[in-house]
Amino acid sequence: MRSQSKLILIKTVHTVIWIFFNLVIFYMLYAAITGKLDRWLWIGYGLFILEGITLAAFKFMCPLTVIARKYSDSTKPNFDIYLPHWLAKYNKQIYTAILVFIICITIFQITRR
Repeated sequence: MRSQSKLILIKTVHTVIWIFFNLVIFYMLYAAITGKLDRWLWIGYGLFILEGITLAAFKFMCPLTVIARKYSDSTKPNFDIYLPHWLAKYNKQIYTAILVFIICITIFQITRR
């Protein structure tokens, strides 16, 4: 498989995983806001903890980014994923803020029960 084909495959897989985590985080937001503290919410927290551990193990870089570096010398934030430049650049900050918001709402929902 050529380098360009490998990079396209990595970008596709990376984007699909990103979409999956968007579904998870927006379900978590919905669940926290509506007070639906079900097992799916806690599974979502577990997935984000695993993601955090994975990112920490790779010096806060996605492992797919590390692999994609072998096939591209681009310095663009979105060289390894099909996202707009601005979103790829600020992805961690945006989703960390959303997750902190979800945690705060979840704590509020737990304490008012």
